[in-house]
Amino acid sequence: MERVVQFTGPRQVEVAEHDSASLPPGHLRVRTRYSGVSAGTELTAYRGTNPYLTRTWDPEARIFREGAAGIEYPVAGWGYSEVGEVTEISPELAGTPGLPAVGDLVWGIWGHRSEGIVPVERMIGHSLPAGLAPLAATFARVGAIAYNAVLASDIHVGEDVAVFGQGVIGLLTTRLAELNGGRVTAVDALDGRLGTARAYGATATLNALAGGVAEAIRGATQGRGADVAIEISGVYPALHEALRSVTVGGRVVASGFYQGDGVGLRLGDEFHHNRVQLICSQIGGVPPQLAGRWTVERLQRTFLTLVAEGRVDVTSLVSHVIPAADASEAYVLLDERPSDALQVVLEF
Repeated sequence: MERVVQFTGPRQVEVAEHDSASLPPGHLRVRTRYSGVSAGTELTAYRGTNPYLTRTWDPEARIFREGAAGIEYPVAGWGYSEVGEVTEISPELAGTPGLPAVGDLVWGIWGHRSEGIVPVERMIGHSLPAGLAPLAATFARVGAIAYNAVLASDIHVGEDVAVFGQGVIGLLTTRLAELNGGRVTAVDALDGRLGTARAYGATATLNALAGGVAEAIRGATQGRGADVAIEISGVYPALHEALRSVTVGGRVVASGFYQGDGVGLRLGDEFHHNRVQLICSQIGGVPPQLAGRWTVERLQRTFLTLVAEGRVDVTSLVSHVIPAADASEAYVLLDERPSDALQVVLEF
């Protein structure tokens, strides 16, 4: 039997059981060990605010169409940060270069389910790097999101960088920006996360609830403002404050998943008068100027290599490992008590 975590409606979670499917040609079967829960995109499906629940994405026109939902409840197997053991390989794949062997631990995306049936092209080269703990491998995708934002920000050594939001992805962004040579000011509304940000390389921290964030950043940079700001929280007022915080012609990378209308975002103010560059970073692709050298796959692999080498610590960010049978507790925790959690992982 296969167990699948699914949303049956807004804030309704169940673990359904199905008969295991037969393995089709060109696929591998993977028994899940861990599956990381996204506190951003995934919670939008849990809460019922994800745009796919009310509109349909047109992949050719690349716009959302009104009038029909792209996905409907139950939403099954959401999740994009899995680690598991290969248990079966379609026979005709024998000899495929880079193919994991039966018994290998692999990372990838197959959702919150006890086993995944995954196309071979998504598993080539996905055996865990030497020295990488299985729990750490659940950070491949969230690490790539942070890495993508840092690449889009085009940080140079010695530049001032403000990172808005110090959840899991924000903390990884802070660490990667520091590794990239930036002097990082970390901004969040939770003092506990700001303490962790300092351990992850932030030179300074600011509590957003205290106000005056843009003024403090400008004061610390001789009135100039940050060279770049990365907004990772997906909150419109934070994006507005990021726009206020950068220098004339500075860059703001919007990497959060913003929901609804932009309440709190005023583009006629500092954005307009300081001619700020506003750039979107989204894990569906890499910055266009780097597309000849970088891919999303390279982002993921490189991030895991940095973790395996000890240059980025991820396991200390895991605050809760929850049995998959109790998945509903994970979502209640992230939805109602975010200050009590960082990375939540389901264990199968």
